[in-house]
Amino acid sequence: MMKIKPIITAISIAAMSASVGALAATADNTRTLPVRTANAMPGLAQKVSLNVQENRSRSDGAATVQLNTENAKPVDSMNQLINTKQDAQNSTPAPAADNMSAAELTRKDEQSDSTDDISEGQAVAAPSDVSSIDSSDPLAFELPESEKRQDFSDDPTIKNIEDKDGKRYTTLNLSNYAQQVNNAVWSPNMKVNSAMTIKMQALLDWNHASPGPIDGGWGMNSKKALTNFQAMKGLPTTGRMDQKTWDALVKNIPATKPVLVTYTLTDDDINTNFATTPASAEAKSKMKGLYYQDIKEMLGERFHMDVRYLDKLNKNKEYKAGETITVLNTRGALNKRINRVVANKADKTLYAYDGNQLVATYPTTVGSDDTPSPHGTYKIVNKVKMPWYKATVGEGAQKKVHMLPPGPNNPVGVVWMGLSKPSYGLHGSPKPEGISRQASHGCIRLTNWDVLEVYANIENGATVELK
Repeated sequence: MMKIKPIITAISIAAMSASVGALAATADNTRTLPVRTANAMPGLAQKVSLNVQENRSRSDGAATVQLNTENAKPVDSMNQLINTKQDAQNSTPAPAADNMSAAELTRKDEQSDSTDDISEGQAVAAPSDVSSIDSSDPLAFELPESEKRQDFSDDPTIKNIEDKDGKRYTTLNLSNYAQQVNNAVWSPNMKVNSAMTIKMQALLDWNHASPGPIDGGWGMNSKKALTNFQAMKGLPTTGRMDQKTWDALVKNIPATKPVLVTYTLTDDDINTNFATTPASAEAKSKMKGLYYQDIKEMLGERFHMDVRYLDKLNKNKEYKAGETITVLNTRGALNKRINRVVANKADKTLYAYDGNQLVATYPTTVGSDDTPSPHGTYKIVNKVKMPWYKATVGEGAQKKVHMLPPGPNNPVGVVWMGLSKPSYGLHGSPKPEGISRQASHGCIRLTNWDVLEVYANIENGATVELK
């Protein structure tokens, strides 16, 4: 099991960026999501475990959407909802990312870890002058000539995740399913359905109670997000939808704001650097950057979506320039100061505060049984986008050090925020679908889009309480 000691050096930080990928690879030396094919996407018409309260009708006259499920076949496939020509009976149901069993996720993480040869490491900022490195340091390194010449300042990774400028989003030519999602309004005693589930996940995302990757499954992270949103609004934290919770969810959201939109792929999207991530640290160190492995992975990060849900929405798409795809309309900027965060291992949640006001929550992974996070109160001492990673392989005389370039195949994702407790920090993740499920190595791990939101709003010197 790798022991991570992420420490940001005090040397000058070079502006850089690289693309997000995965830390560990499967046995064939490539990382794949648990299910990458569209046909294996779970059925999103299946009922999910929302508990509905309050038997009363709306008083504001708003229309409600009651999807007709009385005569629907009990096929848990989204094909009956999306406009496709494929017969629903040909689809193969599989567990959703947010509904995948803990045992299966643990098994997949163990498989990934088994191919990872890193025993320990440090997150570092790229030095502007490699001659300044102390050669007596057992973890010292010198960048290869090719890496010394690298300029990461124009790499689009952070922009891909954060920035919508210049990108065209419309509601033209949406499928019937997408229109049902956009028009869905909760009402007491309504039948739980995929359209309502996706809308609720999107509303939670828009209100900065992050459900993690949006996938249409009402699992652990979605349930936590609903409870956390209720806490943010001073409502009873039941984890169940009711009229007051729904009204609070939509209070500051324009009634016409669509959840699903169409997006036209650009030449820049297609020409992004993509590369398969190798398994070993030595092979990773020879990469020019730990890029996205394919365009679907990149779009999943940008639109806060599980890649399988993205794939299911866009069956038979080729993902080429000029092609229109359906994606999630993601949240706007938080624009709230964060001067205190609480990382709760039991809740697997990061709570972000402005003073005593809870302003955002995020699913997180906090430590593991082998490398538990410490308890106590610390401070944010440094913040770095696109950190490099100094990976140590082997022990004793066999110890070797490799410098891994930035990107989400980097063990700490696209952001590192170091704590006053040496070797600990808040950081991104190469595997967003595993947040709250897989173990971290003592640090606080979030999805790359969530950690970027924290990065944009948290102050240096902010308090970090580890519970």
